[in-house]
Amino acid sequence: MDAIRTLLHNQRVLSLAVVVDGQPEAGLLPYAVRDDLRAVFVQASGLARHARGLQEGAVVGVLIHAQDTPDADPMQLPRLSVSATVHVLEKGTEPFAKAAARFIERFPTAAMTLELGDFNLYELTLGRGRYVEGFARAINVSGETFKEL
Repeated sequence: MDAIRTLLHNQRVLSLAVVVDGQPEAGLLPYAVRDDLRAVFVQASGLARHARGLQEGAVVGVLIHAQDTPDADPMQLPRLSVSATVHVLEKGTEPFAKAAARFIERFPTAAMTLELGDFNLYELTLGRGRYVEGFARAINVSGETFKEL
């Protein structure tokens, strides 16, 4: 469990998988972890095609992995691959303000982009999936796993 917590805190971007108009779309998004580790906040521009998949209640795919280096075996990289449920954070609300503060703490330049009309914050509640720590070292995870963290 400590390894999952460390991965969530040490990485800064996640890969997002969504379906838009029946077609797969992927994005690479910065994220900040919610205090209770049960969700992450992501920022996306409404102009990006993958943002169209970030609709209230949608289920998306999330992949967070350790950084690859030339001397590492890519199959040994710790990684978390889970489904997540989207909650759109409305600008001008307390939940948006709290998420924005957390996000800006991690990414100071986001203060500017969050002022732009096409950028928004989304809360992705982490669900079921797999945590792989390396070859033959994998566990199933669920919302309960993140609750226990």
